[in-house]
This record gives sequence, structure tokens and C-alpha cells, in this order.
Amino acid sequence: MKRFVMEKVGFIGLGIMGKAMALHLLKAGYSLSVLEKNKAAQELVEAGAQAFATNKEIAEQSDVLITMLPDSPEVEEVVLGEEGAMAGLRAGSLFIDMSTVAPATARKLDELLREKGIEALDAPVSGGQVGAEAATLSIMVGGSESAFERARPLLEVMGKNIVHIGPAGAGQTTKACNQMIVGMTIQAVAEAFALARKSGVDLAKMREALLGGFAQSRILDLHGQRIIDQNFKPGFKVKLHRKDMNIALQTGRELSVPLYGSAQVAAQMDALLAQGKGELDHSALALLMQQLSN
Repeated sequence: MKRFVMEKVGFIGLGIMGKAMALHLLKAGYSLSVLEKNKAAQELVEAGAQAFATNKEIAEQSDVLITMLPDSPEVEEVVLGEEGAMAGLRAGSLFIDMSTVAPATARKLDELLREKGIEALDAPVSGGQVGAEAATLSIMVGGSESAFERARPLLEVMGKNIVHIGPAGAGQTTKACNQMIVGMTIQAVAEAFALARKSGVDLAKMREALLGGFAQSRILDLHGQRIIDQNFKPGFKVKLHRKDMNIALQTGRELSVPLYGSAQVAAQMDALLAQGKGELDHSALALLMQQLSN
């Protein structure tokens, strides 16, 4: 266990969730390197991290490199681009991508990195900003068993429900399934609340009643309250969830699996994006339902 704790970690991607995850690693005693041009870098440096100018430099300083980025193109650019991490990683290093990207991207990077003697894990997360800040993220991991065991101490600092799903790409496939379920459940809650509102039903009392029955869910609990409060400050932005739905739909097309519900929710998200509401929380699907139901 001590061997893992002493490993030096690089963390690229200090957004809403990444910054909180990186801070947990610092508090747990890990030596951490970050990208100095990131706007959150100064806060991490003040907490004890070191800042470097390029992804390659961060990789050169790291035994384990973690990325937490918006999408596949950003991850590929960080790893494979000019002054990219792949040029700095040494044989025996471990690469952990905690972004939500296409399963095909995870498999591609795994293959390229293994050619250099570097193990890779795709380890996307669920739990949003709240889970990142509380270190209670659910982490679904694809890659080898040995890489997973090496990464486990790090992952346990950032999350609580950590599951090794299977080989490379399995974590990202699981995350796509997670986002399908979350998106369709938010849509169901949004539709139910729109119907109740127009019927004159007290939304708070309805939420209380439903939370005691078979319809209860964390989404009904948290996002139901958001809808009541009309609080759509982002924990997870519409535009990012729409990106995740595209990953799910593309994977469905590749495997000839029809995803009718997911396609409908993606279309609802497209409508919000067209209205300029992509920066709102994904529970803003309720806003669209309110508009459509007048």
C-alpha cells in the first residue's frame, strides 16, 4: 500500500469536478503536478501542487497521470498532441482517464499506450459536482486487473463505489449506460412535474409522496427539489450531458442497438441548446417541459 501512496501523480483537467478530485489527492498526501495555464492551477499550487507548462512536462514528473476532460478530442489532444503526455510518460507508468469519452477512444489509447509499456484505465465517474466535492463518486473502470489494483488507492481517495467492469472500454460503455438512465429519468421527472403543475397539484407534497413509493430515486429527490425551487445552477451542464448522450447513441449505432428513449431525450437537450441554455443544469429539461405545456 505504501508504494502506491508514494507515487507521484499528474492531474490534467481542473474543471468543476476535476479541481475537487485533485484537491482530495493533495489532502491524502499525494505529490501532484498540474497544468499552470489552467485557471484553477493557482488554488492547487497554494494547496501544495506543482505547476508545469505542458502536458509532456506533467507526464515526465508523474508515475500516474490522470485526465478529467470534456470529451474524446480533448483527451486525444492531451495524450497524443504536440508536447502531449504520451511523449513524457515512461514505460511502467499508469494512465487513468476519468473523463467521459467514447469507448472506442478508450480502446485506442489503451492500445497505443501498451505499445510503450504503459498501462491504461478508462475510469469515468458518476455523482456530479456534489460527489466530486464529497469524494463519494461512483467510478466504473475498464482495463487490466493489475492496473486496477494499482489505481485502487487513488480511486478510493476520490470515490466510494469503485467497480472494475472489465477490459479497456468497459468503463466508458458503463458510463454511457449510466447517462442514458439518468437522462431518461430526469425527463420522466420533468414530465411528471409539468403534468402535476398544470393540474394544480402541490409539487412539494407530490415529491414527498413519491419518494415513499416505487418511483423514488435520487433524481426524484435531488432534481425534483431543483424543479420545485427553479434552481438550475449547474452541477452537471446540459451541454455535457448532451455530449454523453451522443456517445451512447453512437455506440448504439455501432452495435445495432436501437435507443429510442435516449434519442428522444437527446432531442429535448438539443432544444435547450438551441435556446442558449446549454450552461444550465441538466435538470433544466423541466424548463422545456414547462414551456411546451404553457
